[in-house]
Amino acid sequence: MGAIDGSAYLGRLRERQPEIWINGQRITGNICEHQAFKGILTSKAALYDLQLAPEFRELMTYVSPLSGRRVGTSYLEPRSKEDLEKRRKAAQEWAKASGGLMGRSPDYMNTGIMALGTAWDIFDGNESWGSAIKSLYERGRENDLSFSHTFVTPQVNRSLGYFENNGEEPLAAKVIKTTSDGLIIKGARLLATQGGLTDELVVLPVMGNFIEDSSVYAFSIPSSTKNLKFICRESFSYSSSHYNHPLGSRFEEMDTIVVFDSVEVPWERVFLHKDMEVLFNMYNDSSFYSFLLHQTVARQAVKTEFILGIAQLLVDTIQIDSYQHVKEKVSEIIVGYEIMKSLLLASEMEAAPDSRGRMIPSSNSLYAAISTYPKLHARLMEILQLLGASGLITIPAEEDFDSEVGPDLNHYLKGTDCDAKTKIGLFRLAWDISTSAFGGRQTVYERFFFGDPVRISTGIYNGYERQEAKDLVFRLLND
Repeated sequence: MGAIDGSAYLGRLRERQPEIWINGQRITGNICEHQAFKGILTSKAALYDLQLAPEFRELMTYVSPLSGRRVGTSYLEPRSKEDLEKRRKAAQEWAKASGGLMGRSPDYMNTGIMALGTAWDIFDGNESWGSAIKSLYERGRENDLSFSHTFVTPQVNRSLGYFENNGEEPLAAKVIKTTSDGLIIKGARLLATQGGLTDELVVLPVMGNFIEDSSVYAFSIPSSTKNLKFICRESFSYSSSHYNHPLGSRFEEMDTIVVFDSVEVPWERVFLHKDMEVLFNMYNDSSFYSFLLHQTVARQAVKTEFILGIAQLLVDTIQIDSYQHVKEKVSEIIVGYEIMKSLLLASEMEAAPDSRGRMIPSSNSLYAAISTYPKLHARLMEILQLLGASGLITIPAEEDFDSEVGPDLNHYLKGTDCDAKTKIGLFRLAWDISTSAFGGRQTVYERFFFGDPVRISTGIYNGYERQEAKDLVFRLLND
């Protein structure tokens, strides 16, 4: 099959019919036409179309070593710095289609599957596990599968000493039984973004202070697997109007709770079960995080550039560039963009091959970026609010311009060099990214995108090599 187009992606989703619940109702019929999902599914389909467009085909696909067909670049195993550059440029072309707002574009988990699948020997203590993850990678690559994933447990008790009572009905999803056919999983996982909107769901092990055998597993199953439920939060796609909700109407990804109601997972889909050694090694030894961060920071750099564009257009539209404080604020965005871009490029410049011959981007600069961005993104949203001020509140809807009060709006709300509808369209865009429910979710999402920011900072402190820095000081003192 190879790389697919948008119609193939939507067609597969319609055929699967996963069990998705929203507003107390199970979705029936064509999910592609449902108000809560139509926007994001149309946007994802456009990404698949983009990769096959003649002008992007060479960048966004490559020839499979297995089938000889062209497959998606997000599955490319990088063997050189040029391969890393190609992966980054392909990821950024997809990111540009959403202004970097789609945190779970297909290339995110495709990258994770590539990292694990090309390091299948980590799981080789049990031959079937190594075969399972390698098969998953090849199946995903050759059929251009899309994946959602989950590895967050329910927030019932987050205290350090909490340990779930095994005598109770499971809360966090765990193995309650093994059979000759596979694992039986019961319980819940949180925050599967685009849960049910992909071909498969990847379930990864949760790391923590207290890990029991029943929680040590990893597998991928079809989103339509029996007894697998996706329960959605409220949708932030309040309108199909791209004018009224320019971002929420197109890029609302939806987050779901995943309920495993005694779900059977066939052994051939399991690539980890009970093996603590594999659990503690799989992420680091596969460079799972380094590869995911490379894709993430590539997207966040595009998103920062998008925010810079919005800010400058606000400034131009109401001519406030003569104020020094305005220039200072826009300069903050410029500096943030250059920092993210530089850290991304540094990760490629300092990349080095691992024992398998894969070119691994430097994790130091990528962790610096992912530690910087939660605070940076929140500040960028504040800057948009400060630049837009009351203009982010005085935003009549598209229907108002077509009504009897339209002439009033056209007269009183025009910009310096544009009509009122154009100006308000821009301010609605700034509002939707910085102030609306959709924008609020984006801020929280970026704040915790790669986990607890404090834990990330602690990991940087614990893992960063500082001997050369200390030697530099001692050398100066000794001189």
